[in-house]
Formats: sequence, C-alpha cells, structure tokens
Amino acid sequence: MSQAPFWEQKSLSEMTESEWESLCDGCGKCCLHKFIDDDDGDMQPTDVVFKGERVHFTNIVCDLLNTNTCSCSQYARRTEFVPDCVKLTKDNLKDIFFMPPSCSYRRLYEGRGLPSWHPLLNRHKKTAMHKAGMSVRNKTIYEGQVNLDDFENYIAIWPLDDID
Repeated sequence: MSQAPFWEQKSLSEMTESEWESLCDGCGKCCLHKFIDDDDGDMQPTDVVFKGERVHFTNIVCDLLNTNTCSCSQYARRTEFVPDCVKLTKDNLKDIFFMPPSCSYRRLYEGRGLPSWHPLLNRHKKTAMHKAGMSVRNKTIYEGQVNLDDFENYIAIWPLDDID
C-alpha cells in the first residue's frame, strides 16, 4: 500500500520549506508583467484587487527569467534585483489573485490538486508541462526589449489557461 504524497496529506501551512519550494511547477508565469485594469490609470504595484478590477497578464517577462528553462537566473536574490518581485509565502498566499489559475500553489489553496503535467507527477521533469503549453517557453518577450508604456499591446490570454 503506497502512502499519499505530501501535498495530499498536508495543508500548505504544514509543509516544510523544501516541500513548499517543490510545489512550484516552474512554469514562469509569475514572472510575466501584469497590470490591473482600473479607472485611475495608476501603474503602481499593488497587493489588492478591488471589486470591478481585473488582473491582465502580458507576454512581457522579467529580464531575469531564462525562458528556455523557465527558471529565474537570480532566484535566491530576485527580490534584491527586482524589489516588486513577489515572493509567494504561506503568509501571503491568501492574496493569490496575481497568480495564474494554473499555479500549483493557487490550485492547492483552492482545493483543486496538482495538474497532470506537474513535475512532481512526472519524475521531476518539466517536459509534460512544456508539451501541454503550460509554461512561458516560446511565448514571451523580455521587458528590456519593449517600451513598457505600451504594455497594453502585449496583453495575453494564454496565461489564464488551466487544464485538468
């Protein structure tokens, strides 16, 4: 009789740091530039979405992201280099509105389980994720290559995809 995996046995708050980190599927969608459609046009970082506002994803990605591996080139120091880079933690998980629906943390928080393409279900490989089109690979442009004032020209729907 096999034992259920840790993510089915523990709540997110009960997980060790190692277990928590392993939940990240490494899709890179969290590294996409996002904006909130609101009436005042204020383009400041926020940690709240008000009623009637909507988060829009773009295909503009942080310059620190390796878009082939979908991994941050400065993961351990990312918040030093990009001060408004959000580090998802057990404490801020309740404010998960800025994560795409396919995010493993969001899926578990919402009680939906891990998707079939998740690396933890595929021998710790990202191949199934890339094949399913659930990563940023081959879909993005670096922030240094665009005028960020034109971000609305880069709105993308694909980050909202969530299969199984």
